[in-house]
Amino acid sequence: MSERLTEQQECILRCIRERVAEYGESRTVREISDRVGLSSTSSVAYHLRRMRERGVQVETRGRTSKRCPHCGL
Repeated sequence: MSERLTEQQECILRCIRERVAEYGESRTVREISDRVGLSSTSSVAYHLRRMRERGVQVETRGRTSKRCPHCGL
């Protein structure tokens, strides 16, 4: 990592790592935005993209659905 992370990016990374440590899976982008106080998921996506460009390994979970994966209902 050649550049330091911003305070917001540090907060996002901490949020992700805490969830992985506790539950073994990452948060969704929406969960991250709610947790760190960002009003837009696109803001989180921007920060995640910048972090990945800097070489930070960050993963998020996809959106969960209440629908049946087989029939879609």
